[in-house]
Amino acid sequence: MGKTYTRIDHRLRSFIDEQPVFFTATAPLDGDGTVNLSPKGLTGSLAVLDEHTVAYLDFAGSNAETIAHLRENGRITLMWCAFQGPPNILRVHGRGEPVFRDDPRFTDLLAHFPGIDPSRHGLRAVIVVSAELIRDTCGFAVPFMTYDEDRTLHGSRFARETDETLDAYFQKKEHIATSMDGLPGLPLPLPPTP
Repeated sequence: MGKTYTRIDHRLRSFIDEQPVFFTATAPLDGDGTVNLSPKGLTGSLAVLDEHTVAYLDFAGSNAETIAHLRENGRITLMWCAFQGPPNILRVHGRGEPVFRDDPRFTDLLAHFPGIDPSRHGLRAVIVVSAELIRDTCGFAVPFMTYDEDRTLHGSRFARETDETLDAYFQKKEHIATSMDGLPGLPLPLPPTP
């Protein structure tokens, strides 16, 4: 049932663009470490940069496990599944890199997300993923669900933060600068927004 692709072609890109939610999975090299699986879904926060590269915006949150794992080993899998229409699951296995605010590439990468006001969400980094394996599988067991709208809570919560107060928020959180397994997470102090 599954098929392997050499690139993110127009059909796969359309499928990615149509999904209101996607998932990221990462893990440390230590076999006893914590596997991390995160849902993502703010409309406009993911972009297909080219046939082998996907990027998404990494916003303020309760931890920085994905960033820590990527800094340690770069392994990441992104997954989209159809909750409406024909059943399908698409995975992009690859290597990811967090591009932080003080990286010269940061501003150019932001241009790929014109529908997002990063100041409303505590933007920490742009995660850039280079695809190594692109596969789809059937989604026969994935239920039908409807998408109503994005939640506004994240934007309303973090819109009131300045760079200084956001840094203070991150400094107080237990698993931002260091992961649950003790790996380096988000570099602090937080660089200012470019």
